[in-house]
Amino acid sequence: MYPVNEVFETIQGEGKNSGLAAIFVRLQGCEVGCSWCDTKHTWTLDPALQVSPEQVLCVDGEVGRWSHYSSEQLIDAFKAQGFQAKLVVITGGEPCQYDLTELCQALEAKGYQVQIETSGTELVKVSDGAWVTVSPKINMKGGKAVLVQALERANEIKHPIARQRHIDELDALLEGIDLTNKSMCLQPISQIEAATALAMKTCIERNWRLSVQMHKYLQID
Repeated sequence: MYPVNEVFETIQGEGKNSGLAAIFVRLQGCEVGCSWCDTKHTWTLDPALQVSPEQVLCVDGEVGRWSHYSSEQLIDAFKAQGFQAKLVVITGGEPCQYDLTELCQALEAKGYQVQIETSGTELVKVSDGAWVTVSPKINMKGGKAVLVQALERANEIKHPIARQRHIDELDALLEGIDLTNKSMCLQPISQIEAATALAMKTCIERNWRLSVQMHKYLQID
């Protein structure tokens, strides 16, 4: 059973899968403590906020409500809601606080592609076919280190930046990591003009990808 904060269908706005229709499954619980996090309501698994499963479907999850779902219940919910997307993005919170292997395998068996969005601070336990996006959270309030195992398992490394020191921190973190066949993305924090210019310059120099949080420009979920 997985603690689910919300389930909804939209467009993936970040990283290599940007622009694809996607079903988002947001899990409750996170110990990373990013100061600029826009989903702080997912940090605490408060028993007082546990609700019935239907109350986290296609609703605003910002109050921190959550409900337990099995893999089968999630898939049934997708069908009941008439969702058409074949990409399922498992995010949080920090989804890798949980062993996601069975969930990934169940989704893949039904024809879904699975993407995991993680901070890299927990061991990544997923199916072999899952697309793992690590957005490494370095020196956050929670004091959790980014794990080598997560960086090595990543198919995509997507790093939020505001200034040069964030790029320098990423370079130091990735020293010794084989980046062959990994999609590398820089994502300006909060659409800051200077951050966007720096990210564009660096992506051009390194032949990396710019991730612009398209959903925020479009003002969609």
